[in-house]
Amino acid sequence: MKRSGTWKKATAVTTALLIAATVWQTGTAAPEIEAASKISEINKQLEAIKKQTKDAAATQKSAEKESKDVLALKNQAASSVNEILKQLDEVGQQMNGVQKQIDQTEDDLMQAGQQLEEAEDRVEKRDKMLQSRLRLMYQNGVVSYLDVLMSATSFTDFVDRFDALQAIVNQDKDVLEQHKKDKALIAQKKVEIENKLSDVKEMYTKLDDYQTVLAEKEKTKEKLIAEYNQKMEELEDISEEQEQLMVDLAKKQADLERKKREEQKKQTVFYTGGKLAVPLKDSYRISSGFGYRIHPIYHTKKLHAGIDMAAPEGTSIYAAEGGVVITAGWTSGYGNTVILDHGNGLWTLYGHIRNGGIKVKVGDSVKRGEKIAEVGSTGNSTGNHLHFEVRVNGTPKDPTSYLK
Repeated sequence: MKRSGTWKKATAVTTALLIAATVWQTGTAAPEIEAASKISEINKQLEAIKKQTKDAAATQKSAEKESKDVLALKNQAASSVNEILKQLDEVGQQMNGVQKQIDQTEDDLMQAGQQLEEAEDRVEKRDKMLQSRLRLMYQNGVVSYLDVLMSATSFTDFVDRFDALQAIVNQDKDVLEQHKKDKALIAQKKVEIENKLSDVKEMYTKLDDYQTVLAEKEKTKEKLIAEYNQKMEELEDISEEQEQLMVDLAKKQADLERKKREEQKKQTVFYTGGKLAVPLKDSYRISSGFGYRIHPIYHTKKLHAGIDMAAPEGTSIYAAEGGVVITAGWTSGYGNTVILDHGNGLWTLYGHIRNGGIKVKVGDSVKRGEKIAEVGSTGNSTGNHLHFEVRVNGTPKDPTSYLK
């Protein structure tokens, strides 16, 4: 891309040097002979300019195709970025879900730990109770249940002793049974805690995997954004180089035509001031004014060097002032274009003319209000309209301040 712009600029510089070397030659011959010689040289340079303009048009068309390819890449990149952002959002939601599960598992672990501590405390107390009773029996000796009953002094005393012994036996049995249940509960809690720990570790592993995926997606997104920015910069450079080349070639051609007319002393038209005629006589509307705007094709902020006058295809276009045709053909992003030189550094440009719609040729003299072309949508255009420019010494001016 850069190479094509450099070549075009080099060509423009070469042209300027060649023009300067030939047009401004002086000699000792008679004025008439000198003028004829200069005109002959100027004509040669005009032919060279025409060839360079044709070559520039071919280069411009190639650049336009490349620009469209770049725009397609930009759209693809934007679509990819949107898809990545969607995936990033999904991963974020999954991470939030995993974090909630981890929080819940930690709560369950805490509760299980508390229950385990309580069960262990009950077992410890019952162990102490059994150990105390065993020590007491060991210290006092083991007395058989029958001896206790036979030593009763009465039937009532016998019944009381029997009930007491039965209560002791039942209590020992209950303590032992409860002890077994608590032991089983502790074992169950340990298994549950181990399972919970395993679940938490697995959840953390998932979370780590999600973070890895997120990081990779982020890298991909940044790479796509960088490529997109680079492509946009290249596209803008191409657009600016092509537009500048068109201005340079048109200005050089205008200088040659002016010098030729001076030598021929046939400058039949000369702009001395006042308003210009509106180039469209039929109904139209101003669809875009003069000044900076967002380009409808390149989507970048650029100077709109004229005004757009929307009208149906084929609508007649008229010369805004008398002048000489210095361009009549394809010109950079303007498509089919006519440029008129009105003298005093003033010239007007009529762009996006439809194919076959140019009605004049280079070198023609035209009158104010004379039909020169027809409205179209060639070049970088989004619909049928006339792009009209007014330039003074090559600098674009707001056309509305010149029109009636």
